[in-house]
Amino acid sequence: MVEIGTGTGVASLWLLRGMPADGVLTTIDVEVEHQRAAKEAFAEEGVAPTRTRTIPGRASDVLPRLTDGAYDLVLVGGDELGYPEYVEQGLRLLRPGGVLAVDGALHQDRVADPARRDEVTTVVREVGRALRRDERVLPALLPSGDGLLLAVRR
Repeated sequence: MVEIGTGTGVASLWLLRGMPADGVLTTIDVEVEHQRAAKEAFAEEGVAPTRTRTIPGRASDVLPRLTDGAYDLVLVGGDELGYPEYVEQGLRLLRPGGVLAVDGALHQDRVADPARRDEVTTVVREVGRALRRDERVLPALLPSGDGLLLAVRR
C-alpha cells in the first residue's frame, strides 16, 4: 500500500492492521516530524520495521519513482491541491483490482455546493468528476465524515 500524507501515523496504523502480515506500507510526507511521530507510533504498536517504508519528500517527487502496477491500495491525502497529480500517479501504481482511496472527497461538505468556488473545493470537485468519467476505474463515494472516494482499478 501507498499512503500520501503520513500525518502522525493514525491512518497508517489502521492500514497496517488491515494488511496481511507480510504487507508493506509505503508512506510519504513532506514533514519529517510527522514521519518521526509515525515511526514512534509504529514502534509502540509493535509493527516490525520491515513492514513500513517512510519516505520524506513531496509526493509529486516521490510517486514517479514508485513501481507501476505494484500496489493494492493507494490512499490519497495531504495537500488537496496536489490531488489531481496524486490520483493520476495512484492509478498508475495500482494493479488491476487495486483500490484508490481519496480522503476528504466532500471537503467539509463544500463539494456539493455549486456556489463554493474556492480553489481547494474546485480541485476536489474536479477530481471526483474526473474519476466518474475515467474508464480505468469503478468509483464509489462514501459520504461518511469528510467523504471517502473509492475507485477500483479495472
